[in-house]
Amino acid sequence: MKRTSIRRILSITLRAFIIGLVMVLLLAGGLWLYYHPSYEEMSDVVYGQRKGHDLTMDIFVPGDPNGAGILFMISGSWRSTHEDIDPWPAAPLLREGYTLFLVRHISQPEATVMETVEDVKRAVRFIRYHAADYDIEPDRLGVSGGSSGGHLSLMLATTGGVGDPNAEDPIDRESSAVQAAAVFYPVTDLINLGDSRENLHDGGPPKSYVKAFGMTSRAVEPWLPVGHAMSPIDHITPDLPPILIYHGTADNLVPFDQSTRFDDKAEALGLEVDIVPRPGKKHGWPTMIFDVYGIVDFYDQHLRN
Repeated sequence: MKRTSIRRILSITLRAFIIGLVMVLLLAGGLWLYYHPSYEEMSDVVYGQRKGHDLTMDIFVPGDPNGAGILFMISGSWRSTHEDIDPWPAAPLLREGYTLFLVRHISQPEATVMETVEDVKRAVRFIRYHAADYDIEPDRLGVSGGSSGGHLSLMLATTGGVGDPNAEDPIDRESSAVQAAAVFYPVTDLINLGDSRENLHDGGPPKSYVKAFGMTSRAVEPWLPVGHAMSPIDHITPDLPPILIYHGTADNLVPFDQSTRFDDKAEALGLEVDIVPRPGKKHGWPTMIFDVYGIVDFYDQHLRN
């Protein structure tokens, strides 16, 4: 092969490599920009107190708010972190103008799950009371979370309601109801744990969360009223807002039937619960980031004017 031909091949190869590299860099830069939209952050906003601790939330206000707000339950195993949280996974929501409220709570067992449910209701009331301050409308609130965060979200969707009109604190006079909920693999029925690895099949609470529910033993009699009170499936009424659930069919911590049985009960009342099954997926999956686009569509349908 002639030297000029070799040079030509090397030149073409180098040019193609440079073009490919530029395209990759442009794509990476575009993705980085997409997942880092402009927003204003308010950190550690205090919405209440519990056991001598401030209850706080971080608020992310998009550059062009659409007037709706989404609460995110920062909760896993009914524990909450106070580390800084980057909102990039929720970038599609920020880009569509949703104001985000990242709600923290006191972790179990220091606070029981029952106390945490009351605290996240306080968060909704706080946001509703201050709606004008955050440029949102008080009747356009959604809630999201996964696992225990999904449970707390559905407790708001099923038991949120009017405040106490005679409360001394004006925040407590506000409603804790939400207008939509989009969640991942939520706990819905604490009495019927099914094939969960947390189920000891003795009628007691989940094996790792006895103290989380204020129990001192696995005795069934004291557990049943608590388990029923903390099970969203037992509080479905005709007032249930629209709900979207993503759930892996191979989840052995929060079994898939926690969602399907919740759906069956809601469907019997003619209520809107949509389940998106993720075949073969367990308790979380790498592509959950892309499910956020479905959540955007859901909230666009139910929260946008």
